[in-house]
Amino acid sequence: MKEISGEDRTAKPKRAALWYLVVLVGACVFYVVSCAPTILWQDSALFVYRVWHNDIEGNLGLALAHPLYIMIGIVVKNIPIGQLAYRINLISAVFGALTVANLFLLVRLWLGKFLPALIAAITLAVSWTFWQQAVISETYTLYTALMLGELLVLLQYTKTKQITYLYLLGLLNGLALANHLWAVFGFGCYGVFLVFLLVRKQIGLRHFGVIVLLWIIGALPYEYIVVKNMLLSGDVRATMASALFGVSWQGRVLNSSVTIKMALENVIFVLLNFLTPNLVLFFVGIGVFRKMTPSRSFGNVVLVLLVLYFIFAFRYTVPDRYVFFVPFYCLAAALIGMGADVFLGRFRRSWLVFLVVIFSLLPIGVYFVTPEIGRKIYKGLGQRRQRPYRDEYTYFLQPWKSGYRGAERFAEEALDIVEKDAIIYADTTVAHALLYVQEVMGRRSDVKIVSDYDMSDNAPVFNADSVGGIIRTSALYVVSPVKGYCPGFLLDGYDFSQVGVLWKVVEKDESPVGFGLKKSVINGCCGEGSQSF
Repeated sequence: MKEISGEDRTAKPKRAALWYLVVLVGACVFYVVSCAPTILWQDSALFVYRVWHNDIEGNLGLALAHPLYIMIGIVVKNIPIGQLAYRINLISAVFGALTVANLFLLVRLWLGKFLPALIAAITLAVSWTFWQQAVISETYTLYTALMLGELLVLLQYTKTKQITYLYLLGLLNGLALANHLWAVFGFGCYGVFLVFLLVRKQIGLRHFGVIVLLWIIGALPYEYIVVKNMLLSGDVRATMASALFGVSWQGRVLNSSVTIKMALENVIFVLLNFLTPNLVLFFVGIGVFRKMTPSRSFGNVVLVLLVLYFIFAFRYTVPDRYVFFVPFYCLAAALIGMGADVFLGRFRRSWLVFLVVIFSLLPIGVYFVTPEIGRKIYKGLGQRRQRPYRDEYTYFLQPWKSGYRGAERFAEEALDIVEKDAIIYADTTVAHALLYVQEVMGRRSDVKIVSDYDMSDNAPVFNADSVGGIIRTSALYVVSPVKGYCPGFLLDGYDFSQVGVLWKVVEKDESPVGFGLKKSVINGCCGEGSQSF
């Protein structure tokens, strides 16, 4: 009961480092075991495709470039471990483990206790969204590892007043910005903090200048693509809009209205991450937060970040907004650890320690049954556009992806069943899986894949004017003849005949009896421009 009684307030650095390593290795094994072994759907496949082409900028706007992540991927792709997609997926696993270890160390140094830090680390590690993002190719765990690194060095500065920690803060936040624009929240908070220190003469102008210089160095990958685009286009305003919002997301980024449906979904998202009675400890942690912070300035930064991350995700209108709560979950897990410290310190019962630890692991078991529960209480997920070899409930509601090869299997079958020199129109949720299997795995180079973003080499111009000629000279297929996933000029002007996992585009009077896709099916389940998770 040493940790509970508060006797370990001055844990030795060597012991803290040893436990940090234990948590890091344990979390790494946990995520590697549950990591996806190959290519996946949507953005995950897009990142792998960009790494394959050494594309640090992308074509969705500078805000979605994530150059640091792609640069790390370019290095990792040369490590001979499994296939390319698996190696890129492992980046998320490693940085997910680093995030968990950084959270453990942050709470350990914050409270000076082992058990609350362990509970916080486990809580985050098994939370639904974070676990899901730690086993697929995505940018989020790299960001959270850097974010918690920022808070670690800020905490150490408030304790020791050593300027080196502020230098590290500048560098880490710059690196975080080079990966994801979430870093602007930390940039604002740390900027105010540093100006406060400067005004109070706790740091000098030379120190401030070094911090700024290190931030610039850390953010160089992002600064490079912004400046390059600014010089090439000559349009400063358009470049800055792209740098802040991407190609077409300004309205969603700046959205300030929340519907009842959005609010209810957001509550469900949060609950899915903390399916444990330990959730009440978060509110305990909030209640004692001010009393347990080592300094007022550090506490203010953490609290402001907690609120900013939550509000940003809560009113964001992108279909996958659930992932944008990830930084909030990191800080919420720290507060759950803090609440556990207060709760266990007050009641001092060994069986309560055991119970809280078991509760922190409880979500693992619950995620085995969430797909079946989802089928019963939320029919909407099953009514979305379906993809072959992907059960929407299992894929979305179970965070682990070990052994899952659905996207790869679909892409292989799609390429195998079409005629020589056929053309496949693929929406962005499946296009990069097809391109990966074709280019990286060497399947059917004769087939041309077209989409709204990336295409096969020598793919034809594909629009309403050219489609008639294409159909007369080549076999044309689509992945999903559904609004939002198929061009309107195809849905309005042609019929579709199912061939395996694809649909062949045919002239209206050529559709085989019984195989033409009815208009009601085309319009039925998805609205224009809708996207599934």
